[in-house]
Amino acid sequence: QVQLVESGGGLVQPGGSLRLSCVASGRTFSSYAMSWYRQAPGKERELVAGITNTGSTNYVDSVKGRFTISRDNRKNTVYLQMNSLKLEDTAVYYCRAVYSPWNYWGAGTQVTVSS
Repeated sequence: QVQLVESGGGLVQPGGSLRLSCVASGRTFSSYAMSWYRQAPGKERELVAGITNTGSTNYVDSVKGRFTISRDNRKNTVYLQMNSLKLEDTAVYYCRAVYSPWNYWGAGTQVTVSS
């Protein structure tokens, strides 16, 4: 069983930055593929960024060049650095860990971009 705890969300003005963190329990963090999803009110949950256990990354087009996903296996933590935030980035952001066949989600952290 893996538990994921997200932090770092909050209220920020357009153009601002936030860094989300997701800390995982357990001793096999380095084996997991990690990703960040988000869900805005009235919309489906969508993949924002992912990082494999070998460090390869991928991003949804809408955040390319603005968001950066990274991981620190010594700290069992995955990060999402979010720059140049836009109103449409407002959502609950969720961390996900996958090591087939296992799949775990965090409870989410709210990010609100507003002037």
